[in-house]
Amino acid sequence: MSTYDWLLMIHVTGAFLLIGGGTAAGILNVRAWRAERPSEIALLLRLIARVAVPAIGLGSVLTLLIGLWLVHNAGYSYGTFWVWAAIVLWVVASALGGRSGSYQGKAQAEAARLAAGDDTLTPELRALIRDPVGNALAYGSGLTIVLILVLMIWKPGQ
Repeated sequence: MSTYDWLLMIHVTGAFLLIGGGTAAGILNVRAWRAERPSEIALLLRLIARVAVPAIGLGSVLTLLIGLWLVHNAGYSYGTFWVWAAIVLWVVASALGGRSGSYQGKAQAEAARLAAGDDTLTPELRALIRDPVGNALAYGSGLTIVLILVLMIWKPGQ
């Protein structure tokens, strides 16, 4: 296998981790919206933090670093539109995802506190889980990642 083949394999693996982790986080988040007990919510949000977030983080790093190496190795120009657009979108997706994590962290802490008590769902916890800003940030990050995937496949301006 050539260097390009190895780089492409690692880059695509990173993309699978990024998209898979994001999908898992989205599914677990929707499941948390429907949960009726704080202990369930705490478990689901803990799974996001312990499983999905590391996959997203590793996938993000691999896609960016190996992607830049691939651009160099394949002889593409770093000034090409799709390369710059992908980098900008990567920064946007990372910022949105990181910011949404603070909302989920608050919900997870409240769910754990309630689970340690009488394990009864409160309106405050329900509001934290369904916070429109936190959810918009999380799903905006996911949509941005899908746009990056479209750019990687289509490569406009090449």
